Formats: sequence, structure tokens, C-alpha cells
Amino acid sequence: MLVAAAVCPCPPLLVPEVAAGAAPELDAARAACTDALGVLAAARPDRLVVVGPGENAGPEPYPQGTRGSFRGFGVDLDVRLGSAASPHGEQRLPYSLAVAAWLLERTGWSDTPVEGLGVGESLTPENCARTGRDIAARAERVALLVMGDAGACRTLKAPGYLDERSAPFDAEVARALGAADTAGLMTLDTRLAHELKASGRAPWQVLAGAAEGADLGGSLLYDDAPYGVGYLVAGWS
Repeated sequence: MLVAAAVCPCPPLLVPEVAAGAAPELDAARAACTDALGVLAAARPDRLVVVGPGENAGPEPYPQGTRGSFRGFGVDLDVRLGSAASPHGEQRLPYSLAVAAWLLERTGWSDTPVEGLGVGESLTPENCARTGRDIAARAERVALLVMGDAGACRTLKAPGYLDERSAPFDAEVARALGAADTAGLMTLDTRLAHELKASGRAPWQVLAGAAEGADLGGSLLYDDAPYGVGYLVAGWS
């Protein structure tokens, strides 16, 4: 059963070594992520599942100990999902889960078993919800760390250029995450999310499925778009 969830953005720029001179711009987001992970720790889960945008349709599992790297950004920095070595030595985390692994290492997460799951943009809301229900049934006390960005079209310099639909879309997502509104997350427009380059749509809908039947309240901890991309942080408990 799901007992807690943390929702965080997943830009590699969240990692200071990658961000270089831009690091201070995301200090508030990093602090909010730390607070969100504190919500997970306080729930004392039996298992933590990290869900984020994947490179394939998925769901694609990543066992505890799977490695990730930021070398593609010119940074000599590797991370690992949890402390134990993975039996699948050649498997590598997608960037969204590598950022999650960095957050977990940064906050000293070590005791609870951790596993990762990549979900692709093409995964339908129904399959996202089904995946979430399966995750919630894996242990008596399950926590989720959900990675994903909102719209990438908030300004003229945003990756997706300016789209006037982006701010209202992000506002609705922020409202739903802050209220732990699973129905609101499930009704997000998949086509609009794709057009706005919102990578979090599928992971958020996995969260909605996992939270079915759980009596959780939400709190929005961060809501901003420093680079024209919506970054949201929330905690559910």
C-alpha cells in the first residue's frame, strides 16, 4: 500500500556539478526536493520505488544498484540507485532516474530497498494507473519518488518556445499535486502534455494509480519555471 510519495523535477541541471554557474538558480528547488524526500523517510516505508520518464515505452525496471552517469554532460560523476550492486551490470539509468539517485545519495537514503521504473511518454493513462496499482501492492508500506517536469513552453527561450497553454496546464498539475488529487492527474490531456513537452505526465499518472484507496494528503513545496520549464515539488503523506 502506498504510504507516501515525493514528486520532484528531473533536469540534470538539478545536479550542481552539471549546472556549473547556474547552480544557485535551482537552490530553492533542491531544498524543496530535500524536504519532499524527508516526507518519504518519515513514513518509514518497506520499499521505495522511483518512477521517472524512461527511454523506451516501458514500464522498464531498474534493480537496486543500477548505475547512472552524468558523463554525457561533460561531468565525471556517477551515481547508483541504492547501495547494493546490481546483477545487471551493463544496464544504465535514464537521466530522470540518475537525478533521483543523486537526490537519494544527497539525502543519505540507504536503509530501505530501492528500485527504479522508467515509463515512456507513449504509456496510456490506463496502463500508467495499472502500473501504479501493481507498485502499491509490492509491500505493506510502499513509498514513491516520482520524477518529471511540467511544460517546457513557458517562455520564448524555453526548450519548446512559448506556448500560451503551458502556464494553465502547469497550474492544473500544481493544483492536483498539492491536493493529492488523483482524479485530476488521471484526466490530464495526453496530447497536450506531449505538445508542451511535459515529461512528468506518465509518472504522475503512475502515482495516481498507486494512490488509489490510500488516504493521503498533499502539499506543494515548489512551483517555478526558471528556464521556461515548469518544475514542481510536492509531498504526499
